[in-house]
Amino acid sequence: MDERRGRLGSFLVGGLVGSIAGAVAAGRMRVRERSGERTTPVGLAAFEGAPCYREVLEREAADRAKTEDAIGD
Repeated sequence: MDERRGRLGSFLVGGLVGSIAGAVAAGRMRVRERSGERTTPVGLAAFEGAPCYREVLEREAADRAKTEDAIGD
């Protein structure tokens, strides 16, 4: 019975320490705000001139303009 009680106590202390460590780690995390500009990931620069890529950029710019117009009204 004493061995079982010791294991239970160890489990509870470990759980408490783990939850505190998780809370501290979560408090230190920073969430970066996304800028309105698109940034190209490294390695994709070769595709910037492709017509499909330009279409995506134009579509995103149009969506942004619609959103800004809707907010401005």
